Amino acid sequence: MTATDPISLLRQAVAHHQRGELTRAAALYAEVLAAAPDNFDALHLSGVIARQRKAPHEALELITRALAIDAGKAIAHCNLGAVLQDLGREQQALDSYERALALQPAYPLALCNRGNALRRLGQPELALDSYARALALTPRYPEALCHRALTLQQMDRHADALDDFGAALAERPAYAEALHGAAVSLLALDRPDDALDAFDRALRVQPDYPEAWCGRAALLLRAQEFDEALHSCEQALRLRPGYARAQLGRANVLRALGRRDAAVAAYEAALACGADADTVVYLLASLGAATAPQASPSGYVAALFDQYADRFDHHLVDVLRYRTPALLVDLLVRQLPERGALDILDLGCGTGLCGPLLRPLARQLEGVDLSAGMLRQARELGVYDALACAELTAFLRGTPARWDVLTAADVLVYVGDLDGVFGAARGALRAGGRFVLSVEALADDDAQEYALRASGRYAHGLRYIQALAARHGFTVREQVAGSLRQDSGVDVAGLLVALSVAVSA
Repeated sequence: MTATDPISLLRQAVAHHQRGELTRAAALYAEVLAAAPDNFDALHLSGVIARQRKAPHEALELITRALAIDAGKAIAHCNLGAVLQDLGREQQALDSYERALALQPAYPLALCNRGNALRRLGQPELALDSYARALALTPRYPEALCHRALTLQQMDRHADALDDFGAALAERPAYAEALHGAAVSLLALDRPDDALDAFDRALRVQPDYPEAWCGRAALLLRAQEFDEALHSCEQALRLRPGYARAQLGRANVLRALGRRDAAVAAYEAALACGADADTVVYLLASLGAATAPQASPSGYVAALFDQYADRFDHHLVDVLRYRTPALLVDLLVRQLPERGALDILDLGCGTGLCGPLLRPLARQLEGVDLSAGMLRQARELGVYDALACAELTAFLRGTPARWDVLTAADVLVYVGDLDGVFGAARGALRAGGRFVLSVEALADDDAQEYALRASGRYAHGLRYIQALAARHGFTVREQVAGSLRQDSGVDVAGLLVALSVAVSA
């Protein structure tokens, strides 16, 4: 064999490839293909290098050509699946992993990658099974442990996820993805100090990790460490200039710092980067830089409360001195001719702060909320007969003449135009039914019906509430002004209102 013999060149190329010398390896694979265009290994491994160099389309073409020569190689099908996942073609990737496993059933990498595809296709239970099969073959497989943890995290099984992240880190202490994942689950379990430590450890291992910088920024924003949060957002943007999450986070920090003009510019930049348009326009409107929508975007509200769920009760009651549930139920009790035999729906029930207060009054007590995270907390109370994850107006329209009482504690602050809510509430109540609600109050001399405040919450005028009640056939039974909670140590003026439906209606 000569020095230019394809077999010799291929061996040299593989040696360079294994040492991570991609440029030299690619050049040698090209020489092999110049001499032998149908060489399976040179095509396949050239495709692997193309993927390593972040050139997935080139990788796809090369590996597909290799498989056209020999479709019986499980490793090539597995690598093709990885390329297809890079391209976001998850179902085709899954098909490639299935072909690899048909050829080689005991193939841990293909089983792990198959789990990744199933997770991204929204099939977490099947993904867990695939990871379990990979780990049965290779019990100390850090990628399978980490990705199983990500699946458990997706299922909100954060304690279980932490066990797997820990096992992955025991095998590979400098595993940035596992450290980042652990930080996310620690934050979900309301362990912010541990979460910050995990984000910092991930960034020490991999400083060019924009997702970790963003996670760190969000945590620091929550802790009101604004300067550090801003620095983290800017680090993420330095690494990935068009990163919508980082630009939106930066805008949120600037807003919290009271730097209105800079925040407006940052929100507009986030919009240009592809951040959710409804959310960005809503936040711009809260700064007076856009027309306020009729209600908060449902995605914004759900995301806000999902990430807030585990610390919601403590923050509201202990930090913000939240009093609305007790005040609202006291108001309700004063209006009731009888107790204990009522069908009650808790609108925007959240974690269920109203639930224990309403339970003694109810024959049937149900709750509805947009946030799945909040509903998980409410479910643990064991006081609701049923809970639904839905938009409240749509839910009401689906339950005509079903309820004796509707309660809305601190939920209408995320709706500006209440006409649809009042109409749906009227249709869902039986004759003689009661609707008790709270709103943040506009000043008596404010001519507006409602206004979106810089807090991102709507305030409503008393005359507007009274007009809506009359329009939809309610009688105002009682109205009480008072402080509902605090914001930055300042009382938030609110209004509690009890409405009734005429018995003859």
